[in-house]
Amino acid sequence: MKSRGAVVWAVLLVGIAVVTFLYRDRIHFDWPTFWQQLRHVNRVHAMAGILLIYTTYWLRAIRWSVFVKPMKDVGVGPLVGPQFTGFTAVALFGRLADLSRPYLVARKLGLTLSSQMAVYTLERMFDLGAAALIFSSALAFAPKDTPDYALFMKVGRMSLLLTVAIAIFAGVVRVAGGAVAGFARGILRPVSKSIADSIADKIEGFRDGLKGLKTGRELALVSVISLVMWGMIASAYVQTAHAFVNTPELANLTFSRAMLLMAASIGGSLLQLPIVGWFTQIAVTAAAMHAFYGAPIEAATACGALLLAVTFLCIIPVGLLCARLDHVSLKKIAEESEEAGKEIEAVGE
Repeated sequence: MKSRGAVVWAVLLVGIAVVTFLYRDRIHFDWPTFWQQLRHVNRVHAMAGILLIYTTYWLRAIRWSVFVKPMKDVGVGPLVGPQFTGFTAVALFGRLADLSRPYLVARKLGLTLSSQMAVYTLERMFDLGAAALIFSSALAFAPKDTPDYALFMKVGRMSLLLTVAIAIFAGVVRVAGGAVAGFARGILRPVSKSIADSIADKIEGFRDGLKGLKTGRELALVSVISLVMWGMIASAYVQTAHAFVNTPELANLTFSRAMLLMAASIGGSLLQLPIVGWFTQIAVTAAAMHAFYGAPIEAATACGALLLAVTFLCIIPVGLLCARLDHVSLKKIAEESEEAGKEIEAVGE
């Protein structure tokens, strides 16, 4: 992880330096206006966003307890710490630490990492489905007087079709996951054996997780939790934008229009790098707000910075406390979880 991280850092820093040099005369940014925007942030809206995000981590722990029930009947309490600690590791070390949560849960509950990797895969699929449903519904039913209404409807309908496709895929995997995994492996193996095996393993993990939800009540509970959780995340974006009371383009942002901002933010976080990734995510969300809503670039950048703090970095203080209480080294856990994940993939090959 260290060598790969060093290479990524070096390439990224060189790229930033080159871009800055080439466009040094075209960048017009008023720093005093940027700081003024941050000074006049409405703290009530910002704190409401943080509260919503903290609640989602608690909901994640509840959902994980349902997923893990077939393996071990455990309460929500022991699963809250790994959620905070794991997401803190991701915030500090980037997506390289994404497997910290299943690793921490497996270690804390005395379960195998492979079983928690299956839970992690299942969690991601429910996240994708819930986010897509909320995103598509908000856009597809946006008011007709919404600016760029035609674009919203087009994106919303496409997203709704994606949601339906995810639901159909989940049903097929639940019934014949082995066949689907075998088909994917056969199609992708000529392209890349490792990619083919990885995708097939994830499909099988998703199938096993779905079969672990033995009753319709459990499936409904997990679905409702996922929808509520992503509704709260979307609402946190709205609250953060509304914190910029001196910028009408942000202060009056509707829930449906915030969906495009959330999509841009999620896209910008998929390849999150340590520390540097914070600034790339701010740049992505600022560009989205400037392009979609016409917000001044200084206000958009300030909102992007606050969004990063509210939706991503606010977890760090509590995560560090949880890590200390559990006698966990975040850096060590990030490295160990990545290595353990590689070992599982190697065994699968």
